[in-house]
Amino acid sequence: MKLILALSLLASFSLHAEPPPPVGKTTPMFDGTTLAGWEGDPKLWRVEDGCITGGSLTEQVKHNVFLATTKDYGDCIVRMKIKLWGTGFVNSGFQIRSQRVPNNTEMAGYQCDYGEPNWYGCIYDESRRNKLMMQSDMAALRPVIKKDDWNEYVIWALGNRIKTWINGVQGLEYIEADPKIVQTGKMGIQVHGGGKAQVQVKDITIEELPSVKAGDAATPAQAAEKK
Repeated sequence: MKLILALSLLASFSLHAEPPPPVGKTTPMFDGTTLAGWEGDPKLWRVEDGCITGGSLTEQVKHNVFLATTKDYGDCIVRMKIKLWGTGFVNSGFQIRSQRVPNNTEMAGYQCDYGEPNWYGCIYDESRRNKLMMQSDMAALRPVIKKDDWNEYVIWALGNRIKTWINGVQGLEYIEADPKIVQTGKMGIQVHGGGKAQVQVKDITIEELPSVKAGDAATPAQAAEKK
C-alpha cells in the first residue's frame, strides 16, 4: 500500500511538473575573475578557468566547506552551471536562505542538493533540522544529468515555496510548513566532506523577485505575471 501511494504521488507530481521560469532581469553573482561578494577558506576556494572552484582532487576534504555570499537574499531565482567530480563521497549543493554557523565551517539552512546517487535537486535542511525535507523526482532527472560534466541548475524561491530544475527538468516543489523558519539569508556553495571532490560554478545569476505572503505564488509563471 505504501509503495502504491508513493507511486501515485510521484505520478501526480510528474503530471504537474513545470518548465523553468523565463529569464527576467538578472544580475551576475560572479565577475569571472575574483570572489568579490563571496567569502570562504582561501585554501579551498579560488577562481580557476574563469569558474568559482572549491575542494581538492588530491587531498580529502575533511569536513563540509562553504563559499558564502556576503549579502542576504529573500525571494529570487538563481541560475548557474555546475560541475562536480572526484573520488570517494562526492557531493555538493547550493545553500539558500542560510547563515554561517558561528565558529564552524558549516552553513545552516536550505540546501538544494547536488550529487550521487540520488541527491540531485532535493532539499536538505543543513545544520538546522539536519534531515532531508523532500526527495526530488530522480526518475525524471536521471536521464538528463551529465555526470562529471556541466549541468544547468535553476532554483526558484518565493514565499514558503522552493522549486528546482536541472537541465530544464523539474526536480521538486517544496512547501515549507513551519512558519517559524526564516525565509531570508545568505547563499552558499558546498563541497561535502569525506571525499576528494571538486566543484565548479559559472554563469551564476540572480533575479530578485517581489516578496509575497507564504503560499500566495503557486507557480513561477504566475509570479512573473505579477512583475
